Amino acid sequence: MSRRRRSIMSEELKNELAKELGFYDTVQKEGWGGIKASDAGNMVKKAIELAERAARQSDR
Repeated sequence: MSRRRRSIMSEELKNELAKELGFYDTVQKEGWGGIKASDAGNMVKKAIELAERAARQSDR
């Protein structure tokens, strides 16, 4: 019984972050399952930073 999780981040955002963090080529060759756990963690950290920055901007 396989459960598929619905992604919270859009594919566009994930691709943008992967490019910025330098592992987009791995994603293209192997898919998201091919990235290192540390890369995935860094991607999540970056996404949180962006969300927090956007939230601060909207509070002004």
